[in-house]
Amino acid sequence: MDTYYIDGQFVSDDKSFISAKDIIVLRGFGVFDFLITYRKRPFHLEEHVGRLENSAKQIGLELRHTNSEICEIVRETVSRNPRHTESAIRMVYTGGISSDGLTPDGRGILMVMVTQKPDLPPHLYTQGAKVITVDAGRFLPAAKSTCYLSAVHATLAAKRQGAVEALYVDRDDRILEGATTNFFCFIGGRLVTPPRDVLSGVTRSVVIELVKDLYEVEARDVRMSEAGHMQEAFITASNKEVMPVVGVDDLQIGNGRVGERVRKIMQAFRDYTNSYGLGESGLSLPATSV
Repeated sequence: MDTYYIDGQFVSDDKSFISAKDIIVLRGFGVFDFLITYRKRPFHLEEHVGRLENSAKQIGLELRHTNSEICEIVRETVSRNPRHTESAIRMVYTGGISSDGLTPDGRGILMVMVTQKPDLPPHLYTQGAKVITVDAGRFLPAAKSTCYLSAVHATLAAKRQGAVEALYVDRDDRILEGATTNFFCFIGGRLVTPPRDVLSGVTRSVVIELVKDLYEVEARDVRMSEAGHMQEAFITASNKEVMPVVGVDDLQIGNGRVGERVRKIMQAFRDYTNSYGLGESGLSLPATSV
């Protein structure tokens, strides 16, 4: 049984309750963030908490904890789950109980849920993954809010088509991001990634820093009409790390196999996370990462 932190208490997961009157339940009003550990060290924890703070600011949610306080609570919660080989960490800040059931009153609560990190099928990394596109997007893209209806619908659509992710494509034909990932592709020898109207992922920022001396990185809008010119592609996320993409909808990317440049990026990320888990200093990420 796992141990969670719920509003000042460490409790077993079967006793982790919040009020049904909390507006995270009634209205989906809250924020969250997700990260994993390497050798039980939370990956870029301060940056993830910084993104949680930014998400709260974006939606108008008042946090009652500082960055350092949340980081300490996360570390303590991880330490109370020693059976995990590696942990998946979800930080959630609720809107709290509201006097009118709609307007936040500044009484939100912090929850930290730590579980065993699941392993994804190896073939997704050796053979590559398929993704689909959906005509959708997220309200307030810079906020990782608990209002997740579009992502749930997109993920269900992806699963029905045997894909691991759904990419949001807007009315201007722009590929924005995945339901739970960021998107990268090689076009004309450059590594391209959408720069706006997306959630700036911590893993995304790490990858950009790791590869900027290897490849020319171009942050620009990516059109779905360019998909036929993509030589290689991949998605990034805390739970997926760097996952190669070999097909978008019915279109094959490149030769349909994991390309050498993506393999090189996957290895660079693997080397970095191994070092990070050993306690070596991490990259200094730009402020835009959160």
